[in-house]
Amino acid sequence: MRDLQALLGPDRVLTDDATLAQRSLDTWPLRLVQRVVGARLPGPCCVVRPQSAGEAAAALRFLNEHGVPVVPYGGGSGVTGGAEPPAGAVALDVGALDQILRIDEENLSVTAQAGVFLAKLEAWLGKKGYTTGHYPQSIDVAQLGGLVATRSAGQFSTKYGNIEELLVGLEAILPDGTPVAVGPVPRWAAGPDLRGLWLGSEGALGVITQVTLKIVPKPAGRWLQAYAVPTMRDGLLIIQGILREGWRPAVVRLHDATEAERSYPGVTRETESLLLLLSEGPQTYAAAEGEAVDAIAQTVGGARPLGPGPVEKWLEHRNDVRLFDQLIGMGILVDTIEVCAGWDRIAEVYEQVTERIRREVPELMVISGHSSHSYPQGTNLYFIWAAQPPQDPAEVERVYWSVWQRVMETTLAAGGTINHHHGIGRLRAPWLPRQLGTAYPLLSALKNALDPKGMMNPGALLPQGGRGEA
Repeated sequence: MRDLQALLGPDRVLTDDATLAQRSLDTWPLRLVQRVVGARLPGPCCVVRPQSAGEAAAALRFLNEHGVPVVPYGGGSGVTGGAEPPAGAVALDVGALDQILRIDEENLSVTAQAGVFLAKLEAWLGKKGYTTGHYPQSIDVAQLGGLVATRSAGQFSTKYGNIEELLVGLEAILPDGTPVAVGPVPRWAAGPDLRGLWLGSEGALGVITQVTLKIVPKPAGRWLQAYAVPTMRDGLLIIQGILREGWRPAVVRLHDATEAERSYPGVTRETESLLLLLSEGPQTYAAAEGEAVDAIAQTVGGARPLGPGPVEKWLEHRNDVRLFDQLIGMGILVDTIEVCAGWDRIAEVYEQVTERIRREVPELMVISGHSSHSYPQGTNLYFIWAAQPPQDPAEVERVYWSVWQRVMETTLAAGGTINHHHGIGRLRAPWLPRQLGTAYPLLSALKNALDPKGMMNPGALLPQGGRGEA
C-alpha cells in the first residue's frame, strides 16, 4: 500500500474503515441480509481511486506485476456479488472518472467516462433535447462502465435496445495496464466486434474507462394503455403477437396476478394478469403503433382495456425500492431472479418455477413474476420472491441458495437461460459452464489469454477462482 501511495499519491489509496466497508460488497441481497443478522463480511485491503485513465493503468500494471487481485468497483448497484472482493484484493474504484466529455449531435452519440452515473448523463442530455433511451431501475446509482460490464437492460428496451445495441465505442485497460480503444464508429467488418470483449466482462478482463453511446431526440409523442388479461399465458400470447407483427412499443410489461394485486389493488380481478403498454416516438408514430397494438391486445378473449392509469402509476413508482430495503433491514430475504426463454418455452418456465418454489421452500413468503423485455424470438421473466430465514448467517445462506438452485435448475431444464440482464457475478458463476456448454472453453481461453495470472475479479463470472479452467 505504501508503494501504491508513492506511485499514485496518498489521496488515491484509501484505507479508512468506512471506505473499506463501503467497498466490501455491492447490493447482493444475500450479503445484505447476512450483515443484518450479524455476519462480519471481509473487505478489500485498500481502495484505489484513480483520477484518470492513466492512473488506473499505472495501478493495474503495478498490481498485476505483484500478483495482487483487483476488483473493479463502479456504482455498487449489482445484485450478484460481482464487486465482492476476495481476501487480500484491492478494490479499484472508478467513481472519480466522472466527466461527460462530448456530445456529437450530428452523429447522434455521447462520450463519457466510466464513472458517470446514468441519471447524471440523462439529465445532461435531456437539457439538450436527447436521451439514450436506457432506463434501468438502478439509473440513479449505476455508472456507465458497470452498465456495459454487466450487459444492462433498461425498462424501455423493447424499443431502444439493451446496452449492447447502444454501445458505439469504448476505452478500457487490460489487466497488465495496456490501454485499448475500440471505435466509436457506426459499424465495421474488420474481424470480430471487439466491443463484445467488454460487454458482460464483469471486470474479469480489465477495467472500462470510457464509453460512447447512441442517443436519440427526445420523443414527441406517447401512447399508454393497460389491459387485464385472463392468465399469464394469454398475456404472453399478446406480447408475442405484437413483436411478431414488427411493432416495438417502448414498454411491454406483463405482471402476474400476485404482482397485479400487490402493486395495483382493485384494478384486476382475482386471477387476472396485468399488461402495460407504452409507445413513444414521433407524434404520428406513437399514435399509429398504439392503435395497432391495441387491436392485437383485444384479439385475446377476456382482455379488458383499463385505460392509461396503471401505466402512469408504474411510471411514477417504477424505481421505488424502499419496501425491499425495509424488508432486508428486518432480516427477510427479498430478491429478484431474471431468466429468459423462447416463446415456445416461456410459459412453461413461469409455471414450473413458481409451482416448484411454492411447493419445496417452506420459508417462502411469496413469489411472483413478470415479463418486461421482449423480442421476436422470446421474452424474459423476472421473478420476485421473499423468504423468512432463521436469523443466523448460515441459515440465511442455506435458504437463499435453496431458492436460487431450484430456479436455475428448473429454468435450464425447461430450456431457458440462467439470466437476462443482472450479470453473473459470484452468484450465477456455478451455472455458467452448463449455460454456455461447448462455448465455455472459449471463454476460459479468453480469460487465460488476457489475464494469465487470474488477478482480475477472481471468482466473478468464471466459477474457478479467477482462472478459466473448466
